[in-house]
Amino acid sequence: MTLPPPTANPEGSRPYFARLRELRDALASSHPALQELSMGMSADYEVAVEEGATMVRIGTALFGARPEGRARGGAASSREF
Repeated sequence: MTLPPPTANPEGSRPYFARLRELRDALASSHPALQELSMGMSADYEVAVEEGATMVRIGTALFGARPEGRARGGAASSREF
């Protein structure tokens, strides 16, 4: 799994996705079970798929942005206590 640095343009993620694919391909002969490429999120999933992603995380595209004041993973932020 890879999460590249955020960029304004999804194409900025392409070098990171390509490198992960290259690493997976290089390891394929010695690790045949290594088949999945988890990379790409709502903002850059199309580039990730073009680079070989087999899993993407598109929660924001499906459900919208997280409500303000909520921490990642759905836990309440410290401001709510």
